[in-house]
Amino acid sequence: MTDNESFLKTAKQVVTDEARALDVLADSLDDQFAEAVHMILRAPGRIIVSGIGKSGHIGHKIAATLASTGTPAYFVHPAEASHGDLGMVSKGDVVLAISNSGEAPELANLLAFTQRFGIPLIGLSSKPESTLMKQADVHLLIPSLGEACGFGMVPSVSTTLTLAMGDALAIALMKYRDFKPEDFRAFHPGGKLGAQLSTVRDLMHKDLPLVPVGTPMSEALLVMSQKSFGVVGVTDETTRLLGIVTDGDLRRNMDGLLGKNTEEVMTRDPLTIAPNAMAEEAVAIMNDRKITSLFVVDPAAQGRAEGLLHIHDCLRVGLG
Repeated sequence: MTDNESFLKTAKQVVTDEARALDVLADSLDDQFAEAVHMILRAPGRIIVSGIGKSGHIGHKIAATLASTGTPAYFVHPAEASHGDLGMVSKGDVVLAISNSGEAPELANLLAFTQRFGIPLIGLSSKPESTLMKQADVHLLIPSLGEACGFGMVPSVSTTLTLAMGDALAIALMKYRDFKPEDFRAFHPGGKLGAQLSTVRDLMHKDLPLVPVGTPMSEALLVMSQKSFGVVGVTDETTRLLGIVTDGDLRRNMDGLLGKNTEEVMTRDPLTIAPNAMAEEAVAIMNDRKITSLFVVDPAAQGRAEGLLHIHDCLRVGLG
């Protein structure tokens, strides 16, 4: 067997072991998981996640996922907790303590603190008879299936199961709270994800190229040129959008253009989009129709033009 074949064999074995372990975890979930969700929902405070070593690294991720999906949470390092950070834990909070063995000595002071002040404790471990699980009010038990290394020393299967349990907890809470994409975006304003969750209102222009119906094309062309969108909207006296004049309309009406008015040249009942629509939807429409801009019209506002979204605005934030 070549080195490459050996590497691939090992990799497939690790992934297969972890995938099988996840199936076992899914089948093992019981009322204790539901009780953990209820305990967190009842808590007026935050979720304090703690763990040491690899459990701590996974705990950081679980806390971040909880916080970003509508459940206020933060990670407290158990060693730092023993040197003052216990002050970050207060009544009304819930502690989620993570330890595969359930015997991490660094957690001792935090566990004692929860008992002393009556702070609910959720234990996450693979050992039901461990110190952590005996002290916990609710038990999130992960199957004890060894590790993918074959000799039980490299956290792999156990950390995968712990991470999956944390994700399951966060998403169960998120769905119960009816946490929507727009809520998610509030916690993810930056990067590609923030762009994907942008609404049309977030990106649209409000300084609009608009002219009243019947405006001479000589004046409409001036507005079109000044705003630099390549389009001008045509409205009635209430600013209800009646039509648009685009570069294509100009080309189709070149013969005697300056002697015409907007009503004669415009495209009536143009395609529009609502301000609360996702920006990705707007990009899809523009790509499909091979257009570069959309007027933004709120159906609840009697068809009045509220904004203009240009494809360049979407490309600038990473959509397209």
